[in-house]
Amino acid sequence: MVIAIDGPAASGKGTLAKRLADHYGLPHLDTGLLYRAVAMAMLDAGLSLEDEAAAARAAASLIADKLADPRLRERAMGEAASRISAVPAVRAALLALQQRFAGSAVGAVLDGRDIGTVVCPEARVKLFITASASERARRRHRELALRGEETTLSAILADIEARDARDASRATAPLKAAADAVILDTTELDADEAFEAAKRVVDGAQVH
Repeated sequence: MVIAIDGPAASGKGTLAKRLADHYGLPHLDTGLLYRAVAMAMLDAGLSLEDEAAAARAAASLIADKLADPRLRERAMGEAASRISAVPAVRAALLALQQRFAGSAVGAVLDGRDIGTVVCPEARVKLFITASASERARRRHRELALRGEETTLSAILADIEARDARDASRATAPLKAAADAVILDTTELDADEAFEAAKRVVDGAQVH
């Protein structure tokens, strides 16, 4: 069984995806880390994020063990990833990697921006996790504060709104819910409530 989870930044999809993977005993891939790793490789090499050819090369040569680097979780890396993810050649280079992961014999849980629409359009379960921009900014601010990163709520909200606009308007694989996805708005839900709601969707799909 493949569970495809999409949604904008800080909607809670990553936390939810990990919990669902643990609950159902499935491998999990946070596909956003792939784009962050490409951006990090470029920045470490002193390359401009505007260099699309370099971004494509970095994506084609991505090594999976880079996904454990704690720097990938930094706010700046998320912003950089959003910029290079608009490059069609980067998305094409990472698509095969994601689809190989989804092809696991037992199934998989993948979360990102285009899992249900592009990466795994035949997934049995598709969830689109969302929340208000202000609530997502509040969550991200709390997360960064716990990691010791200093920033302001207003700055994070501006980042989130800019990323939403960029993700939704890019020509290749824009952020949108698949036509057959279940929309789960977590604005008023805590992590446990969101998990229970998502689990009901998955369990229902297994019955049919």
